Amino acid sequence: MEKTSKPTVRKSTETKIVQLVEKSNSNSSNSIRTSDVDRWGRSESTREITRKIFDPIYSKYFRAEWDGLEKIPAKGGALLVSNHAGAIPPDAPVIMHGIEKELNRPVYGLADFWFRTLPVGGTLWNRAGGVTAHPSNAYGILHEDQQLALVFPEGVKGPSKLYKDRYQLRRFGRGGFVEIAMRSGVPIIPLAVVGAEEAMPILTRISSLSKLLNVPYFPITLNQVLLTPFLGPILGTLAYLPAKFKIRVLEPVYFDVPPDQPRYSKTRILDESENIRTRIQDAIFDMLAHRKNPWFG
Repeated sequence: MEKTSKPTVRKSTETKIVQLVEKSNSNSSNSIRTSDVDRWGRSESTREITRKIFDPIYSKYFRAEWDGLEKIPAKGGALLVSNHAGAIPPDAPVIMHGIEKELNRPVYGLADFWFRTLPVGGTLWNRAGGVTAHPSNAYGILHEDQQLALVFPEGVKGPSKLYKDRYQLRRFGRGGFVEIAMRSGVPIIPLAVVGAEEAMPILTRISSLSKLLNVPYFPITLNQVLLTPFLGPILGTLAYLPAKFKIRVLEPVYFDVPPDQPRYSKTRILDESENIRTRIQDAIFDMLAHRKNPWFG
């Protein structure tokens, strides 16, 4: 009788990495259960690992400074709204890490579903606090869980802009972030960020490659030009330039409307959205006017 061998199952790279992270989580002395993944996919143990890795970049490389951090509430839901920049935007991890480090509050970063589809990176992004930007997800985080959520209303138009257009905020969509804040009954806290534009500036975009690869944009960055000869094509593409980050927290915006209404005034939503965009833009111009240079602040 012919001897048959048992079929082998090859685990995907993503599965292996996730299992390694979960094994590290379960072996941690601070872990009180096998898995600490919440309903949004965020793992505090994974965040702990992420914080240890990212803190030297945040503190020593980007040298991030905050102004007005006390305006972010110590408890209760709030929607953080910020400008967005850099070919691979560094502003999200800087903001999330800074708030978690200084205020000891988790921050859920709302982003396009495209991030969730990335092999390996999509799962790790989710474990580190990334959540697909959908009204039901935002409502659950803000209203039901009373947590902090971070959103970038410029969308892909922010990080895809060329360096010559730096710090010129794009339109804040149709104001969906304002409506979800109203429906959730939470304030919006605007943030103005300076430094991300210089950390990974885009010199040009190749639209034919972005269509071929099915990605939002395919950039050619200054980082690639300067660093690839020394670090190689992969690290030269991923490494940031040592721009100094400054984040200013503006006064919270409260809405005198009841939560959970079936609809809200579209005119009011658009007006509030534009007012918030203008406030962030004005703050950025003021920060740039007082900045000596991009590398030392």
